[in-house]
Amino acid sequence: MSTLTPESASAAKSIDVLAAPQSELTAAASPVRVGMGAWPGILLNETHKGLLLSWSYKFNLLTMMLTMGFIFIGIVFFMGRGDLDRAAIPSALLGYLMWFYALTAISNMSWDLREEAQTGTLEQRYLSPAPTGLIQLGRSFSNLITTTIIVGLFTLVLVLLLGVELPLRLAAIPVFILTMMGLYGFGFLIGGATLIFKQVESLANLVQNMLLFLNGAFLPVDRLPTWLAVIAYTLPTTQGIIVMRKVVLEGESLLAVWADGSLVWLLLHSVAYFVVGWVVFDFCERKARRDGLLGQY
Repeated sequence: MSTLTPESASAAKSIDVLAAPQSELTAAASPVRVGMGAWPGILLNETHKGLLLSWSYKFNLLTMMLTMGFIFIGIVFFMGRGDLDRAAIPSALLGYLMWFYALTAISNMSWDLREEAQTGTLEQRYLSPAPTGLIQLGRSFSNLITTTIIVGLFTLVLVLLLGVELPLRLAAIPVFILTMMGLYGFGFLIGGATLIFKQVESLANLVQNMLLFLNGAFLPVDRLPTWLAVIAYTLPTTQGIIVMRKVVLEGESLLAVWADGSLVWLLLHSVAYFVVGWVVFDFCERKARRDGLLGQY
């Protein structure tokens, strides 16, 4: 009868590990998760890291701001049939800015995960004791801050060049926060699809174009056909733009938009998007780990 030496036992164990499915290896390497008390620090660190990365690519940010300006001016002249209608600019500008926030929120969520999958660092993220969704949320915060800086500079230049007045109202802040909550919830949906299908650029571009033309940024939703308006109202930015215009341009208070139901619908809409987005992202994350998809591209 043969005796199992320590060397042969070690070799057999190595063979078993190599033969194990990738999903089992990923599950075996899963670290112990940190408690909720550490979450604020994780969010702060990921936000800080994201800001440092954005600052290291300052030229790209400048180019993005210039592109943003040229697109908006072109759309405004197109809407005015070659003329610059200054009276229509504030409403169009407000809708365009919300669309730009949606563009960066949705695309960056997908691009970040795809880039890590391509470079082979996505699996390393799952060795961290921090929840991956929390890490992604921290990066979304850094993206929000960077986008706000770009939007602020762009708006300032446009106001000075065209003489456009866009009132600054504190009541717009809660409306903005709720709108961004829904947007980043939708971003988590796209991020979850990226973990499973890897290349989802066509889906992201489809949604971004739908938001530009159907969310009321340049054409009021009530002018759309009924079936198209129903689709438009389900998009994550449509209700936010409606409430934002009421508060910023028409000077309505938060109590007024709450009383007419528009703010209530925005609250329910955004919370639903965020919760569903987080749940779908978590489901796709578990499926990707179980099926060994994290290291594949």
